[in-house]
Amino acid sequence: MTINPDQIVLFQWGWFKINSTIFFTWLVMFLLTFGSWLVTRKLTSEGELSRWQNLLEVLVNAINNQIREVSRQEPGPYLPFVGTLFIFIATSNILAVVPGYTPPTSSLSTTAGLAICVFVAVPLFGIARQGVLNYFRQYVQPTFFMLPFNIIGELSRTLALAVRLYGNMMSGTVIVAILLSITPLIFPVVMQVLGLITGLIQAYIFAILAMVYIASASRAHEETVKKGEE
Repeated sequence: MTINPDQIVLFQWGWFKINSTIFFTWLVMFLLTFGSWLVTRKLTSEGELSRWQNLLEVLVNAINNQIREVSRQEPGPYLPFVGTLFIFIATSNILAVVPGYTPPTSSLSTTAGLAICVFVAVPLFGIARQGVLNYFRQYVQPTFFMLPFNIIGELSRTLALAVRLYGNMMSGTVIVAILLSITPLIFPVVMQVLGLITGLIQAYIFAILAMVYIASASRAHEETVKKGEE
């Protein structure tokens, strides 16, 4: 049994190879891009809305509300990034019910890539809201000796994001594979349903944690300034 989808090579020509992780990541990206084009090509604000536009508006409003509740800020600047994280991870996990499909989120390389995106986005959003000096000043609060500990904290939470998503998705894939070999009828179906629920929960947790990190970076200096004024 192959645990890591990176080991499943689908095409190779010399040094160039396409493994299962890359192929299904491209597939999910294509489905999301094509699906977005289909849904948004006939958007309207008048008359009867299509069921797909209704679904899209419900999804966007739900993500907006979650971002607003977590960050206590207007969700506009954060919606494209956080929404894309959630939709990509959720779609990758939901497609696990398709025979022959391997979720790219069950690969550490994919989850690490997503975590690195969050690692880069946090200071970018923080700098955009506070400025360069004000943002990096929080790394030496309350004293300069806190600098290495704050840096380690940034790195450790990035690692935790990657490992948490990878561990949950990989364990679900392995359990289903084991049950398929032992009891190929009933239990795998139950595990697939549980896997879908777990996949959606993991997508939600990943996106919420990303928003929490971004919101904390955006508000840290403002809270420091308010305390100083008091």
